[in-house]
Amino acid sequence: MTPAAVAGPRLLIGLALGSLGGGGSVLAVPVLAHLAGQPAAAATATSLVAVGASAAGAAGRHARAGRVRWGVAAVFVAVGVPGSWAGAELNGRLDGETLLVGFSVLVLVAAHRMLTACPSCTRVGEAAAIGATAPVRTERRAAARRAAAVLVAGTVVGFLTGLFGVGGGFVVVPALTLALHLTMPEAVGTSLAVVLGNAAVALAIRGLGAVEWAVALPFTAAMLAGSVAGAALGHRLPAERSLHAFAGLLVAVAVVNAVLAVAG
Repeated sequence: MTPAAVAGPRLLIGLALGSLGGGGSVLAVPVLAHLAGQPAAAATATSLVAVGASAAGAAGRHARAGRVRWGVAAVFVAVGVPGSWAGAELNGRLDGETLLVGFSVLVLVAAHRMLTACPSCTRVGEAAAIGATAPVRTERRAAARRAAAVLVAGTVVGFLTGLFGVGGGFVVVPALTLALHLTMPEAVGTSLAVVLGNAAVALAIRGLGAVEWAVALPFTAAMLAGSVAGAALGHRLPAERSLHAFAGLLVAVAVVNAVLAVAG
């Protein structure tokens, strides 16, 4: 497949990543495997470079608008390191067909999370900010639940990043809104910082030699352009309608990816 044929999907991935804080990265591996012709393991490594760089570009724009909670992002990345190592180890043990079929399952989960979690939590942060102050004991229990949710979500996201080369924003955004009561704009911006950190950790674990740089660099350049544009558009788009449309696209990609993996 020619680079020009892959340019459109690269821009779409970046736009989704920048505007939604996640989800776009799960398109990178199928594009790299089926359009760019990379083996599954190489596609997941190349995805780490492209997704990390694109998240950095979009997170920078969100940060300038004050929508990134860096401390929260650092905690997510830190608790995800063991999971990232385990995911990278498993990636090296799976054959290409199993990896891609498993990836399709992940994409379906991402679509489900977008349809059931994010649209219902777009105003959770705002509601929590104006709520009444809870009793101390109740607040302590709530804090313990929030800490547990961050630990579980961070570990799961780290594992998925190490295994599949995805950022995991579709898990992070609901966790940030529902567990930590961030507003949706803050959750999207902070999610991008988490994606960046997780991609860097997973790439360090797998090593730079796992990346096919001749493919990674042009792929990353197009995703960067899309992610910056997506970050600029994200707060202007109707959240529920955007998520529904993108979830539908993810379902189609999951089905096609699984069929091509089994047939190939």
